[in-house]
Amino acid sequence: MEFRNEMKVEFISKSQNEAFARVVVSAFIAQLDPTIEEIADIKTAVSEAVTNAIIHGYEDDKGIVQIKCNIIKNRIEIEISDEGRGILNINEAREPLYTSKPELERSGMGFTIMESFMDEIEIYSEVGQGTRIKMIKELKSVG
Repeated sequence: MEFRNEMKVEFISKSQNEAFARVVVSAFIAQLDPTIEEIADIKTAVSEAVTNAIIHGYEDDKGIVQIKCNIIKNRIEIEISDEGRGILNINEAREPLYTSKPELERSGMGFTIMESFMDEIEIYSEVGQGTRIKMIKELKSVG
């Protein structure tokens, strides 16, 4: 029988909730007994995606950030979504060092970091409708 599990959580787009998001996802994937490195990679990618939703998606407004996690055998699928501003040009946003908020001293490395720590990343966005980031990682440590 195939091991499968899923969870969903929502929270207000406050920067304090970024740490909560990291902990929730790492607690959920702990059932697969990942390595410390795998947990650190996933937590970093989640942190970047949630921070993007809060800072870029909602800016000064408050909204809801949603996280969905699916486990299928040793594969983790994480979706982080918002109903904020959306991304005007996804290809441009994926470029290393590109930032739409230079005044906040943002590094512009969010998507690059997500891509380097996860096996796959897909970005769906519509201006005025929000953004959904799907990240996938195969855990090597599982059975």
